[in-house]
Amino acid sequence: MARNAVDEGGSSDKNIEEFVSKLVTISKIILECPVEKLQKMSTSHKAHCLTLPYPLQGHINPMLQFSKRLQSKRVEITIATTKSFLKKMKELPTSVSIEAISDGLPPSYLMSTSHKAHCLILPFQGQSHINPMLQFSKRLQSKRVKITIALTKSFLKNMKELPTSVSIEAISDGYDDGGRDQAGSFVAYVTRFKEIGSDTLSQLIQKLANSGCPVNCIVYDPFLPWAVEVAKNFGLISAAFFTQNCAVDNIYYHAHKGVIKLPPTQDDEEILIPGFLSTIEASDVPTFVIVPEAERILEMLVNQFSNLDKVDWVLINSFYELEKQVIDYMSKIYPIKTIGPTIPSMYLDKRLHDDKEYGLSVFKPMTNECLNWLNHQPINSVVYVSFGSITNLEAEQMLELAWGLKNSNNNFLWVVRSTEESKLPKNVLEELKLTSGNNKGLVVSWCSQLQVLEHESTGCFLTHCGWNSTLEAISLGVPMVTMPQWADQPTNAKLVKDIWEIGVRAKQDEKGIVRREIIEECIKLVMEEEKGKLIRENAKKWKEMARNAVDEGGSSDKNIEEFVSKLVTIS
Repeated sequence: MARNAVDEGGSSDKNIEEFVSKLVTISKIILECPVEKLQKMSTSHKAHCLTLPYPLQGHINPMLQFSKRLQSKRVEITIATTKSFLKKMKELPTSVSIEAISDGLPPSYLMSTSHKAHCLILPFQGQSHINPMLQFSKRLQSKRVKITIALTKSFLKNMKELPTSVSIEAISDGYDDGGRDQAGSFVAYVTRFKEIGSDTLSQLIQKLANSGCPVNCIVYDPFLPWAVEVAKNFGLISAAFFTQNCAVDNIYYHAHKGVIKLPPTQDDEEILIPGFLSTIEASDVPTFVIVPEAERILEMLVNQFSNLDKVDWVLINSFYELEKQVIDYMSKIYPIKTIGPTIPSMYLDKRLHDDKEYGLSVFKPMTNECLNWLNHQPINSVVYVSFGSITNLEAEQMLELAWGLKNSNNNFLWVVRSTEESKLPKNVLEELKLTSGNNKGLVVSWCSQLQVLEHESTGCFLTHCGWNSTLEAISLGVPMVTMPQWADQPTNAKLVKDIWEIGVRAKQDEKGIVRREIIEECIKLVMEEEKGKLIRENAKKWKEMARNAVDEGGSSDKNIEEFVSKLVTIS
């Protein structure tokens, strides 16, 4: 009976015919034109209907089907729907003309409705913490999740470069003019940040809701555990984002539980940590001995786990294949998902075509100088040296490093931040410049590290082994000589040397200095000796696995898809 109703001569078909007939009659009256003109028009269409459905699929589809019936009877159809609805459409009909109208809502609302969900990202205010969370944000954005990153006013003042691909909002840490430097002490800073940061973050969430773009989830750095309470107050999902690897997180977790003590009591003490394959030495665990207020910093790191049982997700800046055993262990305790490596897509899977740089930097890189110099060096001939954005070396260590590089007789590109340059005696700087004049070496104040590591001339990375630098080297297949200084760096160096076998560790003497002979020896081992070949082969293997993890269907890509899917369900 349903089929008969719309078939020729059926009840619905007769009604549509009557509707069209009335349309034609009215059209002729309105047109008031000669018969010849009407006859000419009739070869194209009898009338023209403008269809205005409510902008929801359940309303539009029936009216679209009715329009097709009218079209079959030579009635021209134009469907009018809102700009906000059109932005969300994956597929549009081609058989009818579609025109956009406005529903009068502000652009911010139109933007929010074109996204599946809205994540507010709260990093700890430092480049090494912000960049991984920024890269994760870009992955979410590619899956139609709106991103707002909250940065402090004091941090924003110091930026040389800011990303344009995400929305950035300012909050306060209580020291808007100078941040941590203005606070005078680390304790004062984190105490004030908790107090003022909680209030200004809450105000930001309310502001976004009032603008028609409500937040569904807070992704926060566990250095700022108070963000969980803010999320709960607004009924939002919370996700902790650990910028370190899972092995380091495991150590801090067991320190939080009192299973291990940091720092270890004896230098030669071997430590058994649940989740690790074997014992590790005291020199392999995170250390803060050289840092002012070390005890309070360590307390903050351990307290990352103080309310982690309240969060909905725990995201790790690593990939499953790299740390299978410890991830499996920690996943039994927390809802852990790996989402890394968090470096720009064009250095990995190349699926985000505009993602070539982090887009955020506190220093201005000397990109042209570096690349022009590298372009004139033989393949795999350059030792790239950098100790990151915050690590400071002793003057004695700088001197030993300079002579170690020169004596290795390898080409080198050394990043010496302007604040560190004074630690090198003038005669050493002149020697290095002479070396540079012979095209053997180049000393710069900052560089685009990813471009240097990717360059075919780069054969080795002499690094402090910060996790971001380590992950970049893994992702680009560059062997490492590690000189860890503090924090998680000794543990990362242990993994690089003994677990992943993609580098060597330059050991310190009893004064905590790596001597020039050791530096020279380690560089030659990686660059020239037989053992270096195995290290380079392993580096290539891990590079492939890193790319596969974030590529479509890879372990990290699946975890990000699952995260987005849960967000959409709750939103």
